[in-house]
Amino acid sequence: MEQNLTNLRLAVLIDAENVPHGSIKSIMEEVAIYGTPTIKRIYGDWTSPYVSGWKNSLLENAITPIQQYSYTQGKNSSDSAMIIDAMDVLYTDKTDGFVIVSSDSDFTRLVIRLRESGQRVIGIGEKKTPPAFVAACDKFTYIEVIRAAYGEAAKAAAPRPAPVEPDAEHIPPEPHNIVTVIQTTGRMKVPEDIEQLIADSVADLTDDEDGVFMGELGNLMRRKRPDFDSRSFGYNSLSALIKSVDRFVIDFRQTSDPNIKHPYVKDKLAVATGE
Repeated sequence: MEQNLTNLRLAVLIDAENVPHGSIKSIMEEVAIYGTPTIKRIYGDWTSPYVSGWKNSLLENAITPIQQYSYTQGKNSSDSAMIIDAMDVLYTDKTDGFVIVSSDSDFTRLVIRLRESGQRVIGIGEKKTPPAFVAACDKFTYIEVIRAAYGEAAKAAAPRPAPVEPDAEHIPPEPHNIVTVIQTTGRMKVPEDIEQLIADSVADLTDDEDGVFMGELGNLMRRKRPDFDSRSFGYNSLSALIKSVDRFVIDFRQTSDPNIKHPYVKDKLAVATGE
């Protein structure tokens, strides 16, 4: 059975030169969803003025700074230090997974190697992150989405937009990132490629009209698109996103526990056409 991306012992390795220091608190809150960060290290040339803003963030989040001098101007020597440390941590056998926080494609091969050794790898980076790095991870989350989800965008936004209807989650806009596509009403229309991703995944998991368990569907969608995140479209959960698409219906089915029901997803179009 596939291990879920929860309750993991995690090594969190952060590339200071490719991550905004103002987002680290929200990033660590996101990491907590997946497990316990037993190792928290950040790499950079701390003699450089470009990383001077990190001091308070490191103290507040108990992250250990690792000094790595830039031996050649214009070259990021922190990458090599992170890769070496990651392999050292791997061989201690004290972790279930890694969180690589960077937008640099140089870590793609590292991620592949860690997964080959049975580690789960969660990537966190900005929207500029190259697709190869994104695809190599078990799960990839954009910093722009994290900042919006944890309210960092709200702190910078003034005035607040008008309230929305009670059943809609509102994510305030933030300039120059993925959240700008979300209207001030809170949610955006689900793109056709995401609707097709859901439909294809439902079809891959069942050939009848009984539907697919939501948890199983979400796992498959993540494997196909590691950067899929319902929050990118203004929805706090996969179920909320799917409910917004007329093509799908969600049934809640009783389990052996009278207090628990499991959601199942059906594709009405596939049922109607007999596919």
